[in-house]
Amino acid sequence: MHAVRFPKDVLDRIAARRGRLHPFERIEGANTALVVIDLQNAFMLPGMPAAVKDVCDIIPNVNRLATAVRGAGGTVVWVKMTLDGQREKWSVFFEHMGSPAHSAAEIKTLSRGDPGHELHAALAVLPQDLVVEKTRFSAFIQGSSDLDGILRRRGINTVVIAGTVTNTCCESSARDAMMLNYKTIVVSDANAAHTDDEHNATLANIIRIFGDVLTTEETIGRLASKEPSGDRQSRGNERAAFR
Repeated sequence: MHAVRFPKDVLDRIAARRGRLHPFERIEGANTALVVIDLQNAFMLPGMPAAVKDVCDIIPNVNRLATAVRGAGGTVVWVKMTLDGQREKWSVFFEHMGSPAHSAAEIKTLSRGDPGHELHAALAVLPQDLVVEKTRFSAFIQGSSDLDGILRRRGINTVVIAGTVTNTCCESSARDAMMLNYKTIVVSDANAAHTDDEHNATLANIIRIFGDVLTTEETIGRLASKEPSGDRQSRGNERAAFR
């Protein structure tokens, strides 16, 4: 699990901009979707070309979040990176951002029918959950998937982002979600990157301007909280964080 740290200058700018650390006091369950990004075998099994070290450590938190969001009347979406037929459509990435051998291996393992394309077996995926395929890092960018339309038809206005890689597909999806006017929350201990530095750089960027960053416990607490005392405690925690 990553050690999370926010730079003091980022916290200072947040304080000057909005006067509190966390922008959203409550998470309304019925209007919320947990969007789990790319927890597929290709990113999670040792030896895979896109494997992320220690990513399996976040599985328990992701499953807890899924249970909590379902229990609050929300939607759980498992997003799968899918690269069938994308080599020519995304030629800049495949021809310039990796060797031919590495690009070929990524396309193979992230194509339908390959074991790498499947969600990890330890994830608690239920029949009522949604599974959505995307073809770019962001699940929300035009042409990548139909996720935006699906969520809007369900009345979703808040997305909680979990998954991997924090600073690639998760960050891209979170940024675009906010730009499309979703309240966006990235869960610090339910996302995984290759290093603490990369993970923390994304979290600092998100909490500064693109949304909120909460732990699994904080997310579940705000989702389940019905009493004003919960909001008072949250504000107390925020004041402590700025000291």
